[in-house]
Amino acid sequence: MKDFLNKYYQNHSLIYKIFLFVLINITIVYLFPKGGQFKYNIQKGKPWQYENLFAPFDFAILKTDADLNKEVEEIEANKKLFFTIEEGVYEKVEQKYLDRIKLVQEDTLARGLGKTRITTFGQRFLQNVYKTGFLNKSDNEKVVKNAIIILRKGTEAEDILSDNLFTTEMLVPALQKYFAKSRYEKLEQKFTTLFFEILEPNIFYDEEFTKKVIDIEIKGITINKGLVTENERLISKGDMVEGSKYEILMSLKSEYDSQLWSKSNYNWIVFGYTILVALVLLMLMLFLQRYRKSIWENNTKLTFIFFNIILIIFLVTIVQKYWVDYIYVVPIIILPIILKAFFDARLGLFVHVLTVLILGFIVPNSFEFIFLQIIAGMVTILTVSELHRRANLFLSIIKITLVYILAYLAFSIIQEGNAQELKWSYFVLFALNGMLSFLSLFLILIYEKTFNLVSDVSLLELSDTNSKLLRELNEKAPGTFQHSMQVANLAEASANEIGANSMLVRTGALYHDIGKIVNPMYFIENQTTSMNPHNELPPYDSAHIIISHVIKGIEIAKKNRLPDRIIDFIRTHHGTSMVYYFYKKQNEITPDQVNAKDFTYPGPIPFSRETAILMMCDACEAASKSIKDPTALLIEDLVEKIINGQMAQGQYMNSDITFKEIQTIKKVIKKKLNNIYHLRIEYPE
Repeated sequence: MKDFLNKYYQNHSLIYKIFLFVLINITIVYLFPKGGQFKYNIQKGKPWQYENLFAPFDFAILKTDADLNKEVEEIEANKKLFFTIEEGVYEKVEQKYLDRIKLVQEDTLARGLGKTRITTFGQRFLQNVYKTGFLNKSDNEKVVKNAIIILRKGTEAEDILSDNLFTTEMLVPALQKYFAKSRYEKLEQKFTTLFFEILEPNIFYDEEFTKKVIDIEIKGITINKGLVTENERLISKGDMVEGSKYEILMSLKSEYDSQLWSKSNYNWIVFGYTILVALVLLMLMLFLQRYRKSIWENNTKLTFIFFNIILIIFLVTIVQKYWVDYIYVVPIIILPIILKAFFDARLGLFVHVLTVLILGFIVPNSFEFIFLQIIAGMVTILTVSELHRRANLFLSIIKITLVYILAYLAFSIIQEGNAQELKWSYFVLFALNGMLSFLSLFLILIYEKTFNLVSDVSLLELSDTNSKLLRELNEKAPGTFQHSMQVANLAEASANEIGANSMLVRTGALYHDIGKIVNPMYFIENQTTSMNPHNELPPYDSAHIIISHVIKGIEIAKKNRLPDRIIDFIRTHHGTSMVYYFYKKQNEITPDQVNAKDFTYPGPIPFSRETAILMMCDACEAASKSIKDPTALLIEDLVEKIINGQMAQGQYMNSDITFKEIQTIKKVIKKKLNNIYHLRIEYPE
């Protein structure tokens, strides 16, 4: 058991990576739709690249979405409207009429006309109103003139002409016409008022039943429009994939997928997906192990990368499953933006391409999707920089959106043969995609706190000289603070010249000597008098104090929760160089008893271009203070001597920096130091 635990602790990092690899693989395959993949790539508007294709079995030719939509529109346009008769309304209105007609009968004008006749006269008019039915006023707009509608009464239904229905607007003209043919013209006003008060509609539009009938008709639409028999030639090599050939091929693909999918081959399909996804993830693992060892050895960073891959795949699979028409709304370019912000452009593009390849297994029109997303990812890597400047991200996203639109425009023209079939809704989707891409700034802030990472946004905050730690450095070690500022300026200019991360190296330079806060007076830049405390100490103790500022700096940085990328500058800014001055003094005192390791910084040596730049600038700026009468020649010799000496010691072996870049940095340092120490005109007293 003890041996097992020892082996586990020795290999726990590798075990975690294997566990993460398996977990991510299972998760991605679980998210995938479990169906087979058609073995031919159908590209509309392009020649058929394969051999002559014959039907492997009988299958139906499916109608296109346009055909189905057209049939649905025809059903909607020719739909029959259903109305219902509310029973008892006529009897109710008639009773009201009989109750109210007494007032009319008592009128002096009516006495000579006969009360019974007046009553019968009004009843006949009511019968005319309700002969076919009195339509509800709010349903008038639904009735088309001279249209056939269906009137339902219980379980019975009959077709009638819409013009036969009585409406409120018809009441006054009908009364005028009715009275014009009678001898009761003087009672017209009274009857009009009476009927307006008592009439109630008994015909109502049955929207629910109408919709139900339409739904039944739509469901009854057949999705087939033809049949292909087995061994029938579908397309010949070189034929254009368009028109009926395209429809037949897409029908074959649909039938092939449905026949391929079954419980018996479910396990085989999952096994195939697992192998493909595993190969893609393995490529990422090998890339990190070979070219990004610092990330490979950091399980937190590795988890962060895989988490973002899973997040993008999850979003795409959800949209593909429920809202496939909105697949291009998913802001996939967030992935390279975030990875570039925390790591580098090359890793961001590599991960983006691998993620898009995985998504190509599940999205429709996979070739078009992969092409659009890879091009967008490349533009993202090339244009997105300095995320702390929001205007830069805004301009970059505009460029990315334009690339999406242009690429889609080209694909549409190739497939359709003209620009008339463009789906303008896609332009809106791309615009929404760009707007959602701004969420990357919000995610970066969350990731910084969750995974303890650092981006340009946090670097900008850390480089503020009014921050608590830098203010303390300025108060306790003002000379060191000024030295750090000078080194930061030199390092930033050098990084800009060779294309390194200038914001990172500047921030690292500001904190690289933070450990000198502990014993500031033991460092010459903070000594304001001629008294040097090292004169009272043996060389060994002096060297220990000088070297310990690196360890003290790391402790202070961790206590103040500085990111690891900044602490790396504190660790490496002296590499494994020697405190040569005190080593020589100790050698003079005890020449045979000096251990060089006691006078050597613990390292490690710089492992990036940025940390290498800081080592050069720090050593050159500090040494330049020792020149009593600086001249251009002296400064040039000093810079050459220091940087060449560091190269001879192998301090840049792990920093991935080229000789050409080192020469460029030398020129920048020389120029900047000459500007700092330039001679001024001696003014007369």
